[in-house]
Amino acid sequence: MNVYVFLYLAAIIVANLVITWIGPAAAIVVAFVCIGLDLTARDALHDAWRGSPLWTRMAILIAAGSLLSWLLNRNAGPVALASFVAFAAAGSADAVVYAILGDRARIVRINGSNVVSAAVDSVVFPTLAFGVFLPWIVLGQFLAKVLGGAVWSVLLPACRKPELNQPAMGTNSH
Repeated sequence: MNVYVFLYLAAIIVANLVITWIGPAAAIVVAFVCIGLDLTARDALHDAWRGSPLWTRMAILIAAGSLLSWLLNRNAGPVALASFVAFAAAGSADAVVYAILGDRARIVRINGSNVVSAAVDSVVFPTLAFGVFLPWIVLGQFLAKVLGGAVWSVLLPACRKPELNQPAMGTNSH
C-alpha cells in the first residue's frame, strides 16, 4: 500500500502548489485530476489499514501533505492550511459514509463516499483558500471531484481487485 500513500501525498502536494501558482482558475482541473485521485486513494488506504489506527494515520498524511506543500513553496501557506482543514473535514465524512456502505461492492463504497467527501471539500477548501464563497467554483469542483473519483476508482488497481469488490467485513468498526 505504500504506492497509495505516495499517490495520496503527491495529489495533495501537486494540488496545493498548482492552486498557489495559478489560483481559482485551476481549481476545477485540479479537482478532477488530483482530488479525485486523492479521495479514491484514501479509500484504498481505508481498506489497507483496517484494524489499525486509521484516523491517526490519515491525520498524519493530511498534515504531511500540507506541511510538504508549504516547505516546497512558502507562499502555499494559506492554501496548505485550507487544504488541511478541508481534507480533515472531507476525510471524516468519507470514512463515516465508507463504513456505512460496508455491505456494498467496493466500487459503490468508493464512489458513494466520494460524493459526500467531495461536497464537504468543495465548500470548505475554496472558501478558506480564496477567502470568499465562490458558488461556481464550489459546484465545478464538486462535479469534477465526483467524476475524477469515479475515473480513478476504475483506473487504480486496488480498486479493481476482485477480492476487494466483495462486501467488506467489519468496516463499520472504523
